[in-house]
Amino acid sequence: MADTPRLPGRLRRLLNPRSVVVIGGRPAEVAVEQCRAIGYAGDLWPVNPSREQLGGIPCFTDLSQLPGVPDAAFVAVNRERTIEVVAELARLGVGGVVCHASGFAEDGAEGAVLQRELVAAAGDLALIGPNCLGFVNYLDGAALWPEQQGGVRVDRGVALIAQSGNITENLTMQRRSVPIATLVTIGNSAVTGVVDLVEAMLDDPRITAIGLCLEEIPEVSAFSRVAIEALRRKVPVVALKSGSSELGAQVTLSHTSSLADSDVLVDALFERLGIARVHDVETFLETLKLMHVHGARPGTSIASASCSGGEAALLADAAYRLGLSLPPLPEDARTRLRDVLGERVSVRNPLDYHTYIWGDRDRLTECFTALLDAGLDQHLLMLDFPRDDRCDVGEFETTVAAWEAAQQKTGARACVVSSLPESMPEVVGRRLIDAGIAPMQGLGSCLAAIDAAARVGSAQAAVDEVLRLPAVGPVVADAVAQWDEVAAKAALAAYGLSVPPSGVADDPAALPQLAAELGFPVVLKALADGLAHKSEAGGVAVGLDSEEAVRRAAAAMAGLAERFLVERMVEGAVLELLVGVQRDPRLGLGLTLGSGGVLVELVDDTATLLLPTTRAAIRAALTGLRVGPVLEGFRGRTADLEAVVSAVEAIARFAADHADRLVEIEVNPLLVLPEGAVAVDALIRLAGPVIGREA
Repeated sequence: MADTPRLPGRLRRLLNPRSVVVIGGRPAEVAVEQCRAIGYAGDLWPVNPSREQLGGIPCFTDLSQLPGVPDAAFVAVNRERTIEVVAELARLGVGGVVCHASGFAEDGAEGAVLQRELVAAAGDLALIGPNCLGFVNYLDGAALWPEQQGGVRVDRGVALIAQSGNITENLTMQRRSVPIATLVTIGNSAVTGVVDLVEAMLDDPRITAIGLCLEEIPEVSAFSRVAIEALRRKVPVVALKSGSSELGAQVTLSHTSSLADSDVLVDALFERLGIARVHDVETFLETLKLMHVHGARPGTSIASASCSGGEAALLADAAYRLGLSLPPLPEDARTRLRDVLGERVSVRNPLDYHTYIWGDRDRLTECFTALLDAGLDQHLLMLDFPRDDRCDVGEFETTVAAWEAAQQKTGARACVVSSLPESMPEVVGRRLIDAGIAPMQGLGSCLAAIDAAARVGSAQAAVDEVLRLPAVGPVVADAVAQWDEVAAKAALAAYGLSVPPSGVADDPAALPQLAAELGFPVVLKALADGLAHKSEAGGVAVGLDSEEAVRRAAAAMAGLAERFLVERMVEGAVLELLVGVQRDPRLGLGLTLGSGGVLVELVDDTATLLLPTTRAAIRAALTGLRVGPVLEGFRGRTADLEAVVSAVEAIARFAADHADRLVEIEVNPLLVLPEGAVAVDALIRLAGPVIGREA
């Protein structure tokens, strides 16, 4: 396992210990029992001054009596005593410790003080917790775990890292044949956190995939580093993220803030790092299972076989909703299938092979071999087993045996999928995994897992293009200034963003002449501090085609402002877009692109990337919008896509150069023209003084 600078060698000793000391009462005794239950072969040393034995093993009265220095310690005493015990373990040179006690940082200010004392006491120890259940290593047989658990020893499998002990305990009870190699509950992560543990798991070749159950995101720079390393090593990472990070305190002056909340930024982070995000426990386990058996691979083409037209239709509909493809089978495969199925069966994908060959293992094997030879990214057999307590399952066993034989002949990536999760017996699931076939339980979860595997596979293939994310914390400043439109446009124009020719006047009487010099038609806007949504306030007049029209519009806005912007009106726009940048104190700067104009929130057509990003990623996000076809040319309407991408890049460059002070940018709308792209409104919020207003 990996040696991190913070935990040199200690984490390896903790997670794969040759000797374990347990300290406490009943929870410590359960840890002894769990170690024995999974076949721990090392030394177990209980310490309890008031008990003669724990779990049948004689107790030591204190740590000074131990026959050696243990690799790992499980500490289950009250929170004050925990600090004393950890300090003593650190002096002894123990590798690491699991702190079971609660009442630390999760329990208010007093607990936070105690947690700081605990960290100081730990020194160089690897420390899991406090406020956690600990870990179980099913590969090597160690369980510093004070509860029941339902796992079994494995030679290889997936690693689970979770903040919630209860969720993790539930996962050990799964009946989905997911081989769990190791699981760790991190609780408060006072010392050893997600990044340390992922790093350790990546260094163990027996771990095939990593599952993260998270309530918050680790420090983004370190997290991105270890996630990119997972991509390089082709170890898929799947995340079940609950809750959302807190956005920095802000006034919602722009549309961007409401469109791209912190959970949207979490999605952007995971997409950036090639982490498959799922939203329920079932899909979490099914995705890990698929990754364990087949790994991750770009491509979403699937072939499916069932003996029911209804099942085939359900699968086709579900695949369509996820964007998975069911392409026509190759001619050779169709010919072979016709030969074995006969003329009464329509050969297509998905394939309803009917019941003419049901129970005939040889013909089923021929049929399945032809299908698996189609060479698609994934091949599915839909099969729900009947209840074995009431029904005869013999013919279903024949079907599974034929599918196994076909997979052995072809080496294709194959799954058996039950539409109902409970319709896949656990014994069949284990058998299929041993045969290199993924036993997928639940049609929806199966297809979501295939989609996730494709996305992770694409990220693995493009790992050299992934940019590491910098650490971006909250803005530290006494005040945040909102730049008016003039200052914002001037600043962004200096970075290459096109803006209309314009002028500013404090005297309304000067506006008609200024407009005439710019050339009609013009737009007139009121400028005032805090006037973010000028259109809603009546502070914008468009299409003014004469000096008199400008004079009347200025008079109507007299109560809104004492300063006015007049600019040449941009005509011939093909599309209006929004480009925004917002700051999250944990996740950094998010770039939001979407349909723009006054109805932006109603339309809700956006994509969010984290900064820094690439030109290719910006282009892909733009064309992936619902209005993307317009940018690529739709029904003869020509749009300058490359100019739009360049405009977004200019805004992103400004954001990067002001990352230490930036709170928010919004350009809405960015007008897309047949040639060019022009920003006709802009807002910037930056900590510190306004600069560039005079520009």
